[in-house]
Amino acid sequence: MNKTISDIAQMAGVAKSTVSRFLNGGSVSEDTRQKIERIIKQYNYVPNTFAQSLKAKKTSIIGTVVPRLDSFATSQTLIGIDEELRGNQYQMLIANTSQDMQREIDAIYDFARQKVSGIILLAAEVTEAHLKAIEDIRIPVLLVGQQHEQLHSLVHNDDQAGYEMGRYVVGQGHRKIVYMGVSEKDQAVGIHRKQGFQRAIAECGACEVKYYETSFKMSEATATAEAILKEITPTIIVGATDNIALGVMKIAFSNKIRIPQDLSVTGFGGYDITEMIHPTLTTVRYHYLQAGKLAANHIIRLVKGESVEERTILDVELIPRESVDKL
Repeated sequence: MNKTISDIAQMAGVAKSTVSRFLNGGSVSEDTRQKIERIIKQYNYVPNTFAQSLKAKKTSIIGTVVPRLDSFATSQTLIGIDEELRGNQYQMLIANTSQDMQREIDAIYDFARQKVSGIILLAAEVTEAHLKAIEDIRIPVLLVGQQHEQLHSLVHNDDQAGYEMGRYVVGQGHRKIVYMGVSEKDQAVGIHRKQGFQRAIAECGACEVKYYETSFKMSEATATAEAILKEITPTIIVGATDNIALGVMKIAFSNKIRIPQDLSVTGFGGYDITEMIHPTLTTVRYHYLQAGKLAANHIIRLVKGESVEERTILDVELIPRESVDKL
């Protein structure tokens, strides 16, 4: 049976509060310290960090709110967060909201009740309800993937990603272009990424570009692409994410449309799968693992009351591959 603090205290002949003070790094006599350490070692006692945190003024737990778990970007970001937190003796709690905004708000309050030290929030948008919740809980919060003037934010350079992709597409000779984006409720992907692309297209001046909206789900992107290709014949389809691009490729293969000979395709994200498929997908690589590590570092600094930049922007990298033909 696992030993409790009470058991350790009884065997050491000290008060429970003394054992608790020892476990939390407080001062105890040398003789008491040796007794407690010997018993802990003998019974392989492992403190219940979560239970301790509920009573402590400061905890070693960081809450992370994510919109979905079935995402390469999210999983890589979480791996980075976890690695950095563990290296600094912090632990992570994850709340998955399944892209339900009310669940995001609830998760913020739930984490506060669990007395986490800080919260990393991966949100598609920041509403007044988010801001009220963050103000109410009075716990450091770091926004990742989006930015807001009232919050510390860590973002990828979506505007630059869109711009570099736009310049590349035009540079390859494409003038009849389809851009498949997502809802502008998502500021990073829905607005900034598209705006960067539009800026590059405006510099060309002789392009015919049609903009469509789909979702992050590959199945919906496939259906949208099928409808588009029945209506028009672009030389290239630019997907606002790699999943959208993969959806386009799927419907192209189903309709015996050759890539890139008949249709070029690009995405954004740099998912691992994009260099495993044939043809390999031209994309913009986002450094999600690095973002996660940096996010963890920033939230720890905020928890400790240290200074952190209001907004941190991570670089992106264009990766030209086989899915784009030069006209």
